[in-house]
Amino acid sequence: MFLVVGLGNPGAEYVKTRHNVGFTTADAIADEYKFSPFRNKFDGLIAEGRIGKEKVYLLKPQTYMNLSGNSVVKAASFYKILPQNIIVIHDDMDLPIGRLKVKMGGGSGGHNGLKSIDAAVTSNYNRIRIGVGHPQGGKEDVVNYVLGGFSKTEAQEVAKIIEFVVNNISVMIDEGLSAFSNLIGMAIHKNI
Repeated sequence: MFLVVGLGNPGAEYVKTRHNVGFTTADAIADEYKFSPFRNKFDGLIAEGRIGKEKVYLLKPQTYMNLSGNSVVKAASFYKILPQNIIVIHDDMDLPIGRLKVKMGGGSGGHNGLKSIDAAVTSNYNRIRIGVGHPQGGKEDVVNYVLGGFSKTEAQEVAKIIEFVVNNISVMIDEGLSAFSNLIGMAIHKNI
């Protein structure tokens, strides 16, 4: 059993922002794999279904990014899902737009959603990092940047990455992080 968490902020004003690529990916996974409708539970929206051989719960915390861990720990505790079976999908400013990386554990990289999950659960969970690029200015530009939208070209690049994640998430669930990482490596050579 797995818990796949897409990070984002609730509310229509955040829908197409950089910070919400986790929500967007979760919605695409739910559509592709015919999950149940999302329902309110665990301070989030949760849906259930199957990916590959596994039962999967798909969670979109509704606590705003800074408190995402509250929702994740409630769902993981209720379903008795271990950290190694938690996959968090999030935006990553350290990666350029159109890039994708996965890893187990590590630091938050300044991402408030990850900081919250690290504090509530542990840092030893799987992360799918979707590149959203970095603002040109200083730290004061970061909030406006992550809460801003993509250009048309950027949106097309990010859509390709989300499609790749949706089409291959079963590999990560059934075969593990290394197998998924190998697919990313092969896709980079083919230019996703």
